[in-house]
Amino acid sequence: MEDGEVKDPPITYGKIYTYSDYLKFEFDHMVELIRGRIYKMTPAPNLRHQTISSNLFIQMAPYFHDRSCRLLSAPIDVVLPIENRNNGNEHTVVQPDLCIFCDLSILKESGAFGPPTLVIEILSPHTKKKDLQLKYDIYEEASVQEYWIVMPKEELIEQFVLVDSKYIRKGTFTAADRIESVAVVGLQIDIAPIFEM
Repeated sequence: MEDGEVKDPPITYGKIYTYSDYLKFEFDHMVELIRGRIYKMTPAPNLRHQTISSNLFIQMAPYFHDRSCRLLSAPIDVVLPIENRNNGNEHTVVQPDLCIFCDLSILKESGAFGPPTLVIEILSPHTKKKDLQLKYDIYEEASVQEYWIVMPKEELIEQFVLVDSKYIRKGTFTAADRIESVAVVGLQIDIAPIFEM
């Protein structure tokens, strides 16, 4: 195991956990539930991660004044109906760094119950595999229309858009670029300010 890698919490062998179970968890750290399996989240994100998240939010927030979509940042439970759509039996609960909801009916006081329109995940060394593989797959399967992966080390953003139930890479954007959302029409942001410390 790599130094600093986040270990998954102990679980009962063979048990598939649900959203109902998730609500009862009493871990001393935050977790996500992906296809019924518990994944420990990293300890409090580092300063760079939080700065990038703040910079993204600050750039994006003005767009949402007087619009029907809503921008939210972690922590927020996003319950995704991947395999089992029965109330309380969902097997996937994630906490994206940032997400945009244009279907406001899925937002409840306790979280979001359905796919965001756009999800943004900021990679960390501890969760890179989860964000690039597991979350990519579940966002695609849950019909999240657009997925941005922010890579702090490389200072770039990869943009994926759902087409015929599969993600296609729309582009890779660096500091000189401006990224424009496909799913949230009119939303555009400059890349360079996102990585300013």
